[in-house]
Parts: sequence; C-alpha cells; structure tokens
Amino acid sequence: MKKTTVITIIVVGIAAVLLMLMQNGNMNRLGTESYYVQVNEGKKIEGNTSTGEKYKTYEYTVQGYDKHGSVKTLTFTAAKELRKEAYLRLYVKTKGVSSYQEVHLDDIPEKTRMLLSNPSSKE
Repeated sequence: MKKTTVITIIVVGIAAVLLMLMQNGNMNRLGTESYYVQVNEGKKIEGNTSTGEKYKTYEYTVQGYDKHGSVKTLTFTAAKELRKEAYLRLYVKTKGVSSYQEVHLDDIPEKTRMLLSNPSSKE
C-alpha cells in the first residue's frame, strides 16, 4: 500500500513537471545552440497556400555570434516584419534556426555584445 502511494506520487509529480514545461517552454529551443544577431532588412516573401489563402513571411540572413564570439551566417523566416536593429537570440539546431526571441543588449554575453555593437571588430 505504501509503495503504491509513493509510486503514484512520483508519477503524478513527474507528469506535473512535464506539463508545466510543455505549457511554459518552447520545445523548439531544446537541444539548441544560441547565436545573437542584430536584425537587418528582411526580404518580404508573398505566396498562396494550397487552399488559395494569401500569406507573407519575411526572410532574414544575418551574421550570428555565439557566447565565445564564433561567427555563423544564419537564415531564418518570421511571420511578421521584425523591428530593424533589434537584438535577437536565435536558437539553432543542425537543420537551422528553430526559434528566436528579442533580447536587450545587456542580456547578451560580453564578448558577443562587443562584436555586435562594434562593426569594425567583426571578422
């Protein structure tokens, strides 16, 4: 009886934690590397879905820097036009950018922040 109660409590606890992670966390950010970028001019792409509905997306190609200052050219799309010169944290998997979020300059690691804010130091 006691063993069953303990196991039930553990299972319910694990289920509750997983449920909270799924609701509050973005699963696209799991197992990613972070790169920091400054948004440039995006390319507007318009088209039609298979049902004939019109859509538009914006494609961005940027130089991203990880926390060590390593540079990588990244291309990603957004459903809306992003604020020009905003700083973003891109979540990158082997297949490309899986998610992004806007960040303040102060939230970017120092080495990366210097590369982003001083164009002459970029390699």
